[in-house]
Amino acid sequence: MKIDHVTWSILQEALAVYRDSPRAFGWLRSHVERFTEPVRVAVAGQPGIGKSTLANALIGESFAPAPTFSWYRNGSAAHAQVFSGGRFAEAPVVRRGGRMAVDAGSWDTVDRVVVDWPSRSLRDFVLIDTPASAAPEQIFADADAVVYLMRHLKDDDLQFLRSAHDHPIARVAAVNTIGVLARADEIGGGRIDALSSAKQIARRYRRDVQVQPLCQNVVACAGLIAVAARTMREDEFQALRALAALGREELEDHLLSADRFVGTAFPLDLDPAVRQGLLERFGLFGVRLCCALVRQGFDTTVKLTGQLVQRSGLGELRDSIAIHLVERREVLKARSALLALDVVLRMEPRPGARKLMADLERAVASAHDFRELRLVAALQGGRTKLPPELETEAMRLVGAEGTTSLARLGFDYDATPAEQRSVLLDALARWQAQATDPHLGGDHRRAAQIVVRSCEGLLTGLI
Repeated sequence: MKIDHVTWSILQEALAVYRDSPRAFGWLRSHVERFTEPVRVAVAGQPGIGKSTLANALIGESFAPAPTFSWYRNGSAAHAQVFSGGRFAEAPVVRRGGRMAVDAGSWDTVDRVVVDWPSRSLRDFVLIDTPASAAPEQIFADADAVVYLMRHLKDDDLQFLRSAHDHPIARVAAVNTIGVLARADEIGGGRIDALSSAKQIARRYRRDVQVQPLCQNVVACAGLIAVAARTMREDEFQALRALAALGREELEDHLLSADRFVGTAFPLDLDPAVRQGLLERFGLFGVRLCCALVRQGFDTTVKLTGQLVQRSGLGELRDSIAIHLVERREVLKARSALLALDVVLRMEPRPGARKLMADLERAVASAHDFRELRLVAALQGGRTKLPPELETEAMRLVGAEGTTSLARLGFDYDATPAEQRSVLLDALARWQAQATDPHLGGDHRRAAQIVVRSCEGLLTGLI
């Protein structure tokens, strides 16, 4: 039985055991309701790293940052609720100064704002923008997964990432974090090749022995460019096209600093307020990149914004969220629910809960979904070593590159079931031989056994 089904059964039994405890019952009931929701993804990082900017890029709309937790869900119309001290109220979503904002009215303190917003990007997950003051334990309690932003890997970043694995269950199911090298357009002083340099640094972090066990992936993203691309107005495009028509050297001379770009001695009749607006929305690097792309033939709004989304790294981040978080929704939900159940069992132990504790421990230890995740973490962290060609195949077969049968089997097209079965049987035979070879080490054979079980599960799905 899959881990989500096992967890659901344990949750229902726990509700019966704790039905006479209002606090425990309410906690468990909230996690039963949470179990059926889309995966919750929090955007976290040190203060000033650009969390709200990246959240806006993922949403596809510019929301003013709030000093509290801001939840964004897909909805048919703009709607918001404000929560404070157990109370809540409806709140209008209004546009102020070119940005959307939630009007909290006269409330002095707000614990959480929940915004329903029509967005295709929010169909598969709920996005949580976290405030600068948020404690790691609160973030990991509210979210099923985290997108963590960093400029360069520092001790504070490692401490935050490690705190996600403080609990024994969390260490067993290390599945819920994607690292983002943020503000990638500022790498190397904002040179035109800044984004390429940032992506190379992100690739190095993926191989870093300190990062690999803590993050499923590390990508680079220029949030400012990404959100500007997703919300670009026609008047902004026309202004950028006018700038691109200037001589390259002439324009570059005025892109050396913000003061020169908005100053009076500008070689184009473009209102300083318009140039200031472009600077705030795109930054100097973004303006430079847009002009270069327009000159290269991306001379319509659709062409330009498409290139900006791709080059900003937003496309790669969205793909990573889809592969590592959305496709793992059942495992992430089970992980959150088992962590919540463990809290209840430890805070309110009772004789009737002994079976629940045994069931929980058995689920964590034996669930193949978690075994796959443990193997991925062990291979990435170097605790388990396989020959390079076998390690690559093992990672793919256990779902490190995607959990669909096509992704696990390495197809880059919609292969027929017969084609998939042929490749799968070949892989199964190869890994069965690895699992039973007495000349191989114990770690190698145990890893092969997990891969064999994954292959058998795939085979069952193809029958």
